[in-house]
Amino acid sequence: MQFQELQLNKPILKAITEKGYDTPTPVQEKAIPLILTKKDLITSAQTGTGKTAAFALPILQLLFDKQDAPKKGKKTRSLIISPTRELAIQIDENFKTYGKYTNLRSTVVFGGASIEPQIEILKKGIDILVATPGRLLDLHKQDVINLDYVETLVLDEADLMLDMGFIDNVKKIERLCPKEKQTLLFSATIPYKITQLASTILKEPQKVAITPTSAAAKNVQQLLYYTPKPKKIELCLHLLRNTIKGDIIIFRRTKYGVDKLEKVLLRNKYKAVSIHGDKSQNARQEALNSFKRKDVNILIATDVAARGIDIDDVDAVINFDLPNVPETYVHRIGRTGRAGKLGTAYSFCSADEKNYVISIQKLTHKLIDVEEEHPYPLDPKAKPEVHKKKGSKYKKGRKSEASKKKKKRWY
Repeated sequence: MQFQELQLNKPILKAITEKGYDTPTPVQEKAIPLILTKKDLITSAQTGTGKTAAFALPILQLLFDKQDAPKKGKKTRSLIISPTRELAIQIDENFKTYGKYTNLRSTVVFGGASIEPQIEILKKGIDILVATPGRLLDLHKQDVINLDYVETLVLDEADLMLDMGFIDNVKKIERLCPKEKQTLLFSATIPYKITQLASTILKEPQKVAITPTSAAAKNVQQLLYYTPKPKKIELCLHLLRNTIKGDIIIFRRTKYGVDKLEKVLLRNKYKAVSIHGDKSQNARQEALNSFKRKDVNILIATDVAARGIDIDDVDAVINFDLPNVPETYVHRIGRTGRAGKLGTAYSFCSADEKNYVISIQKLTHKLIDVEEEHPYPLDPKAKPEVHKKKGSKYKKGRKSEASKKKKKRWY
């Protein structure tokens, strides 16, 4: 299928052609026709599947088709709620890119930045508003935003909004919008609480599921390093010196851990930047831009700060701290090995994280190759003691050059 077959108008097709888009991704192919029929939609799709365009393109189409209708000035007719500032900015940039040949106006509002410039833009009138929940409610309390004319409400990264404690704010925002509206919910995972939310705010929604969360990226070689927690920094430096090259994202569980690792890498003359929730918006955006411009080749981040950010051509991901939620592991490693390219995910596991490995392999139905040839091994007694049994449901992964060495597998 080509984009021309999705009944998008010429101005939008011209813009996406200039971006080099020819063939829609699976989520775009399935979601765009449903959204154009103004049906409510609940979509499960991971980061990197093209889901922003899946809702942005049909929203632009629907708004463009009604531009000739009489209207009393520009009213906010589409509202997109995003959990993080970085993702909100990225979504707004996409709307501006896809809608460059229309007269539709979009803007983004978020906390951590001066509210006055945002108020001035809103007073001029916009068609599409991208917002984080807290700043949107603040602006509404000041009577700066009127949501009475919203025709389409998008909840993006709904599971992350749940994790960040935004669901009550999301419910408030939904009630401020008209009852008769189209609601689109996008989420990487669909836990029970998201299902509950969808049942209360969506009306007979259509469902689209792309790439089940349990399916780890096919083009990503996964390697597991058992190592004592105090030796993780030494192992990271060893791999950066001898093995891992190119553009790298390193995930840590805490803000303190991100800052600590950044200081170590900078002292060792690596070009690294970091993002986490305690940094100012300007600092976070500049760090991302420097990584995208390839001024630096290492980005250290927490999951919340990095979720949903679209960064192309990442050569490797390092799970410095393993996530306690197995789906998060899949999201992390999916940031490399995109667009048919190969990538590698390196995961460090200390003794207290061994149960996380078990959960990840149960979710993905795949054993992670254990790399034992490194200078900071974990005491074998501290590794998981359950060995692969005959008839195991876990599938053997694709063998890499590294995995041809003799290894034990643990889960």
